[in-house]
Amino acid sequence: MGQDIWSAVTQELSDVPDIATITRITLRLTLAALLGGMLGYERELKERNAGVRTHMLVAVGAALFVIGPLQSGMEIADLSRVLQGIVQGIGFLGAGAIIVRTAERKIQGLTTAASIWATAGIGIAAGLGLEAMALLSTIIVLIILAVIPQVTRR
Repeated sequence: MGQDIWSAVTQELSDVPDIATITRITLRLTLAALLGGMLGYERELKERNAGVRTHMLVAVGAALFVIGPLQSGMEIADLSRVLQGIVQGIGFLGAGAIIVRTAERKIQGLTTAASIWATAGIGIAAGLGLEAMALLSTIIVLIILAVIPQVTRR
């Protein structure tokens, strides 16, 4: 019975052919989580609703939605439909971050919604193995979120 269980487990894990692939997937997902966490931390410092966990989950989810199809043999050309789905789904999530206060004629959460959208893009880049693009994009988004408000207030 033990051998049957072991056989079933190894068969289920056969989609990961070697340690190099496992390492590559782990690095991409970890990078997505870390970069998303950086953006979420900035949002938490400003006491916004979507913080570290939300941004990390968005980045990892986006990376996973890219890595999964590539691992299963999907052609890069066909990946465009997956990317369209990610962008649409994140649009709905971002819309949930926007609060409209009719009585005060005030809209809140647009920047947080945009940061969630950018985080998905960073997760996609990490998932595709475009680490430099993911890192550079994170730096640019952090500058936009942290520095630009300081400059525009003066």
